[in-house]
Amino acid sequence: MATQAEIGVIGGSGFYSFLEDVTEVEVPTPYGSPSDSLFVGEVAGRRVAFLPRHGRGHRLPPHRINYRANLWALRSVGVRQVLGPCAVGGLRAEYGPGTLVVPDQLVDRTKSRVQTFFDGEPLPDGTVPNVVHTSFADPYCPEGRQIALKAAQGREWEAVDGGTMVVVEGPRFSTRAESRWHAAMGWSVVGMTGHPEAVLARELGLCYTSMALVTDLDAGAETGEGVSHTEVLRVFGENVERLRTVLFDAVAALPAADARACLCTHAHDGWDLGIELP
Repeated sequence: MATQAEIGVIGGSGFYSFLEDVTEVEVPTPYGSPSDSLFVGEVAGRRVAFLPRHGRGHRLPPHRINYRANLWALRSVGVRQVLGPCAVGGLRAEYGPGTLVVPDQLVDRTKSRVQTFFDGEPLPDGTVPNVVHTSFADPYCPEGRQIALKAAQGREWEAVDGGTMVVVEGPRFSTRAESRWHAAMGWSVVGMTGHPEAVLARELGLCYTSMALVTDLDAGAETGEGVSHTEVLRVFGENVERLRTVLFDAVAALPAADARACLCTHAHDGWDLGIELP
C-alpha cells in the first residue's frame, strides 16, 4: 500500500514540496525513466502520488520531459485521476498574475514531442501497440474541472471557468508578435507543459484536470521588458500555499476510481490497443 496511489499530482515550477511523510518510489517504464521518483503519501484520506514535472531542481526543460514515462509510471502505481497544476502566461489583460484558470480547451503548438503511446513501434518486451486514434475533442475531465472550480471557490479564489490553453515548445518565452497572435485567436493562457501531458493521460484512460496559475501577462499583452523566468518563479512562489490548499480540497472531492463515469474512462471503447496497460 505504501507504493500505491489513486490520485496523481504532476507539479510545475516551484511546487516540489506538495506532500510530507512520503514514500519515494522509483518506477521503471517501457518508455524510460520518468522526470523523477514518485512521492506517495496521503492527503485527506486519499493516496496521492506526486511527480515533479521538471525533476527536482527544475533540471528538465519542457521539451525534454519524458511525458510518456511520467503518465505510465503514475498509472503503474494505481493512479486513475491526475491534477496538473502549472504556471502560465495570461493572454488577456484581465488574467493578471495570481489568476487561476481551469481551462476546458487546448491548442498544441509544440514541435518535437512524442505524443502517443499508440505509434505501432515495438516495446522492449516485444509487444507492439496498435495505431489508435483517440478522441480528444474535450481534452480535460469534465468532472475534475467542476471539482477544481468548486475547491477554489470554497477558498474564496474565484477561478476562471473554461478557456483555451495554448502550449508552445519552449523553453523560450513567446515573442511579442507570437503573443499578440495567440491573444487575437481568442486563446486564454499560454504554457509549455500542458501537452502532450493531457492527451497521454487520455490514452491511458486517466482523468486529467489542468489548474493553470497565471504568473505574468505574456509578452504581447504588456509593455516593458517582457516575461522573465525569475518573475514567473516569484509569482508562483507567492501563490503556491494557496494553490496547495485548493489542490488538497480537490483531491478530497474527487470520486473513487471505480465510481468514475466521465468520458475519460471510455476513450478506447471498441479499440484493440495491442498492448496491456499497467
